[in-house]
Amino acid sequence: MSISKFLAVDLGAESGRAIVGVLENGKIWLHEVHRFQNEQIKRGGHLHWDAKYLFNEIKRGISLAVKNGHSSIESIGIDTWGVDYGLIGHEGNLLGDPYCYRDGRTDGMMEKLFSVMPPDELYSRTGIQFMQINTLIQLYSEISSNKNFYRDVKRLLFMPDLFNYFLTGKMINEYTISSTSQMLNANKKIFDTKILSALNIKPAIFGKVVMPGTVIGKLLPEISKETEAGAIDVIAVGSHDTASAVAAVPASGNDWAYLSSGTWSLLGIENDGPIINYQLNKDFTNEGAVGGKIRFLRNTSGLWFLQELRKSWSRNGEELSYENITSLAACSIGTSCRIDPDHKLFLNPPDMREAILKYCDETAQKKPENIGDYARTVLESLAFKYSGILKKIEDVSDKKINKIHIVGGGSQNKLLNQLTANATGKTVFAGPTEATALGNILVQAVAKGKIKSFEETRKISADSFPTMVFMPVGVN
Repeated sequence: MSISKFLAVDLGAESGRAIVGVLENGKIWLHEVHRFQNEQIKRGGHLHWDAKYLFNEIKRGISLAVKNGHSSIESIGIDTWGVDYGLIGHEGNLLGDPYCYRDGRTDGMMEKLFSVMPPDELYSRTGIQFMQINTLIQLYSEISSNKNFYRDVKRLLFMPDLFNYFLTGKMINEYTISSTSQMLNANKKIFDTKILSALNIKPAIFGKVVMPGTVIGKLLPEISKETEAGAIDVIAVGSHDTASAVAAVPASGNDWAYLSSGTWSLLGIENDGPIINYQLNKDFTNEGAVGGKIRFLRNTSGLWFLQELRKSWSRNGEELSYENITSLAACSIGTSCRIDPDHKLFLNPPDMREAILKYCDETAQKKPENIGDYARTVLESLAFKYSGILKKIEDVSDKKINKIHIVGGGSQNKLLNQLTANATGKTVFAGPTEATALGNILVQAVAKGKIKSFEETRKISADSFPTMVFMPVGVN
């Protein structure tokens, strides 16, 4: 009986996981061996990620996998959130902790960038929606404010590339994570030299763009020894967490959309090529997918709202689980308040409750009064947003969508799943919850020759994990 084991390290904006995937007889079993918090740190008035802490937790995850009886792991793959990056100096060292995308240094920078390169040209080359968190905006801000940037910086590595470098000593830029930067040419799948030249970004700070399934190298000897994992391969997977999640969508046919539901909501379809029309779909993005395909999607805020509301209630002495919050939302009759999840008030407010109240004041809506009202307002607003996004996708892609596959941690929120089915009029299939880790593992299995092709991964996902089905209710 052939059994293969792979280790997925999945880093999210709130937590990280190390998960062993066991492939046996065409099915995969997942075993979580380590889970840890990932919190932004504030230093010098700016928000950063604690790279040293995260790397230590990655190594701990590898060690715990071995100690839990998985000494025969064949490879490791790392995925993270998009857009953020670390800068490597000429001596090969990390030049400070990476900035967090929610840091305020990009405020007003998008307008300055547009004065150098018009938005229609930028979109026509990258197909990426305009958000001030994009790597391009972050990097333009950094270069503009630091005249010594190129004296100090040798390479830019996106977050999964950075940790791959720490593990192997090899510096690469993986395709799917690079595509989130707004610097990659959507058709050519390489960094766009015209954009880089216009914004004084030197191409030399980037490396070769490699595709998911590429073996980067083996664990460095000192890390092999420290973790007792041996000289195993580190593989470039769908390094953007959504790319990995979409690779694990248990779908068939061509009439489905995916919703990667977590801190962010990413709703879209998978295409052979980009859909680029500045006038029609400039608010949509064309990001890299596993197999060299394109994920045409809209990126909007997601369960970030509940995460921040939970923190706000905790500061007031009310400790609530997400299950508690959702139960209270289900009991709420609603406030008739509907928020725009993409409004600037919600990017990084000091207090999410106050931000929602301010939005209600500005839009002359009735304010939520209790925990259930706040949560219900958020969930109904998200579902309504999804409906509008899906209609636009059908319009610009000329594709009829009948099913929505919700994957990721947010797929556990049954109320949001039902509200989404109701708002869109589509049948919703929820699960798998750990789609990102699963997709990460499936790509590793293809790279190691244990699965024949990327086309087989969806069937393996469907055969391995059940889904919950939500039919639309109250739709004419």
